[in-house]
Amino acid sequence: MIKLGTRGSPLALTQCGMVATLLARAANLSEADFPLQSFVTSGDRLKDQRLQDAGGKGLFTKELDEALLDGRIDAAVHSMKDLPTRLPDGIVLAAVPQREDPRDAFISHKAKTLRDLPQGAVVGTASLRRQAQALHLRPDLKVVVLRGSVETRLRKLEEGTIDATFLALAGLTRLGLTGHVTALLDDHEMPPAPCQGALALTCRADDVATLGVLAKISVAASEITVAAERGFLAALDGSCRTPIGALATIRDGKLSLLGEVLSPDGAQHWRREETIAVGGIAESAALGRKLGGLIRAEAGEEFIQNLDKRGW
Repeated sequence: MIKLGTRGSPLALTQCGMVATLLARAANLSEADFPLQSFVTSGDRLKDQRLQDAGGKGLFTKELDEALLDGRIDAAVHSMKDLPTRLPDGIVLAAVPQREDPRDAFISHKAKTLRDLPQGAVVGTASLRRQAQALHLRPDLKVVVLRGSVETRLRKLEEGTIDATFLALAGLTRLGLTGHVTALLDDHEMPPAPCQGALALTCRADDVATLGVLAKISVAASEITVAAERGFLAALDGSCRTPIGALATIRDGKLSLLGEVLSPDGAQHWRREETIAVGGIAESAALGRKLGGLIRAEAGEEFIQNLDKRGW
């Protein structure tokens, strides 16, 4: 038996259930051999505050990390984009299942695309990246904080609290809610959050048996693209305080990585893109670190380090 832990949101529970099914098939076991336990994380307790104001990505993983280390669970299932680039001592990234479409979805009842929104329209999002990207294209928009589950955000849109929002297509697909999508964003014009659409399975580093089972559902292509994007993040000390978009793709034996950094108001924008032959995880991570380092040098250390001190 391998005890799986996750957050308690409908999306997190759905994703954990998907992982349990994959593991049961791969290991020729019953799904009952992979019981689920949910946790309320520090991030889940935040209702009307941006993550960057309360500490960043680790807010969604802290309680799961603690449960792993004290043996209450054997593996944790995360949305990869919530996972910090540096994991606690004793915990490792054990598997990356098949990645879902990483693009963002634009959702609105007042316009077909972001560019079609009326002047001064209100866009709701909890993502500093989405805020910056939207304002970079449409500086006239008003962006307000919109937190909560996917269902909560969709309800606020229906109530008319906001004119539009953005949600990850992967989450909508997993929840069977793609009917709400107005349009898909161009992933070159507005790159998604690094690792969006990917799941992360973490485990205790010394739990050899569990590591072996989890590895059965890891997909090499997903591991490689995620490694490139996490390398990009790591080079920039990327957190929820930093508006960063990144997308790695594999086509015809080539790995391409596009990465960008913006100021929270969208006024400043740095972007790099490079393609190399597909290699292993180390080569992919090195590409990410290279592009992140180039942008860091171009933007300047003062800009990067002061992003979280400007009172946005």
